[in-house]
Amino acid sequence: MRLNGFPRSVLAAIFVGSWSVAAFAGAKPDIAGLKAGPISIDAAIIKTFVRTEDAEHRLSGSKVTFRGGLVLSSPSPHFGGWSGLVLGDDAKSLLAISDTGVWMTGTLVYEGDHLSGIAGARLGPVPGRNGLPIRRASDRDSESIALERGTLTKGTALVGFERHHRIEKYALSAAGLTKDLGSVSLPRGARRMRPNQGLEGVTVMRGGRYKGALIAFSERLYDTSRNHTGWLWTRKGSVTIHLKNTGDYDVTDLSSLDDGTLFVLERRFRWTEGVKMRLVRIAPGELKPGRTMQGETLIDADMSDQIDNMEGLSVTPLKSGEVLVTMISDDNFNHIFQRTMLLQFVVKPGGQAKARPQD
Repeated sequence: MRLNGFPRSVLAAIFVGSWSVAAFAGAKPDIAGLKAGPISIDAAIIKTFVRTEDAEHRLSGSKVTFRGGLVLSSPSPHFGGWSGLVLGDDAKSLLAISDTGVWMTGTLVYEGDHLSGIAGARLGPVPGRNGLPIRRASDRDSESIALERGTLTKGTALVGFERHHRIEKYALSAAGLTKDLGSVSLPRGARRMRPNQGLEGVTVMRGGRYKGALIAFSERLYDTSRNHTGWLWTRKGSVTIHLKNTGDYDVTDLSSLDDGTLFVLERRFRWTEGVKMRLVRIAPGELKPGRTMQGETLIDADMSDQIDNMEGLSVTPLKSGEVLVTMISDDNFNHIFQRTMLLQFVVKPGGQAKARPQD
């Protein structure tokens, strides 16, 4: 099969090369002298999700539709590596976090229902306890972000870091992430996380039985049955939860709805097949300590589709009753072979999506 004129094997080789470069080039920028300020962002519109006519099955029938997407670029050397994402209730205000210890804010611009660009973009360094940019690379690998209280311009956010595993609370204002307010106590089981497979997904439950509770998942931490391990912070403390591991995908982000529904973004990479992406929806009743959640697959995509290394996820309820799903990719600062992509899908209310594939 050819994709955009290239055989699948060639595209896989490109991804192999890009991930090799990302692993060994060490091209992430130093943020020591970075100050918060505006940046310009160019946006190329993605009109169709699939690259080939036989890939439509990757969306769950009539349940999920592709709303549109953008390929983003910027002359700023600090633009890239976006690993966590939050959208405001207006589906326009945006807050993203990079694995270099950088935040970005902006306003999504639409033509009708379709994305057309980002306006008023600003970025700046994630501050340490001393108020200065976090200096050590092992301390500033921020991989996930969740709105804890308030809004993106007046509230607090939780940021998950890996390598030096921790969750920090930050004050939010129109100026971005302004102050480190302290750490969340991690459970003992979190000590088993490997340096580069830490807190890849965090969310604060917006509703349901565990409204207001923090949930965090490791990118790749298995239980004895090789299922994914995460934690739910209840009033009595943190408890361990599990998500069924189907196909050895990694967890890359989480987001939740007002009714207690949880969405999970998953990614798989293999040298021989390139990158894959999956979106899983977990019903409110499935989220229980001591139970392994399974969920239902809404999107199952690979290099036949317009994806990259999708790492950030935010879900927004719409007035129509539908759910807007927004994703952002981490380009590993490998601007030659990878892309920063912002993708949007709409999940329609009611009915059932297809079940998760079984091993």
